[in-house]
Amino acid sequence: MKIRILEPVFQVSQKKKRVCAYARVSSDSRRQEDSLENQTDTYERLITSNPKYEFARVYADQGISGYCESRPQFQKMLGKARAGEIDLIITKSISRFARNTVTVLKVARELKELGVGIFFEEQNINTLSGDGEMMLAVLASFAQEESR
Repeated sequence: MKIRILEPVFQVSQKKKRVCAYARVSSDSRRQEDSLENQTDTYERLITSNPKYEFARVYADQGISGYCESRPQFQKMLGKARAGEIDLIITKSISRFARNTVTVLKVARELKELGVGIFFEEQNINTLSGDGEMMLAVLASFAQEESR
């Protein structure tokens, strides 16, 4: 009887993450407009320069409060995430994403259940990490109070 040893074949998935960014400014002033353009350019470069990322797009709302859930580009981005077209959302900070703690946590939990992460750059929080939601809850409440 011959014994044949079979070596396991491992295939590491090289699938790129489909990544988008979300940017928002709350007024239409020229200074805010420049800030939005800078955010958009920065995130497009950041995503396209990472070989592990596939650039989905940058969603940007201008002149709309972070308390408002009906932001057109924000809703469009969430629709794409719900449709399975986005794996990761990058945004500058919790306050750029939303000013309402309940909204931030509700959206983060929903997306996490769908396997979609949100990375908040300034706070260095990834909602898919173990302690991401706890840190997000604490800092989101600060962002809400800061705007009052």
